[in-house]
Amino acid sequence: MCPHQPQCPSYDAPDRDAATILAAHPVQGWSLLCNGVIVFEDTGELLPDGRCVDPCRPEPAHAAA
Repeated sequence: MCPHQPQCPSYDAPDRDAATILAAHPVQGWSLLCNGVIVFEDTGELLPDGRCVDPCRPEPAHAAA
């Protein structure tokens, strides 16, 4: 249970990335959030229930014809 007030969003909430960082490992490229989510610097995520969230990558820009 989150001790913060207001409580951090749960791992299955749309705004789960707004949770407080408990442990940051910038050299390794990841952080552990209060709600149990591991966030990677490429924006990928590992949820506490074992599911993976793919990184958000922008669509490639195409040259105009």
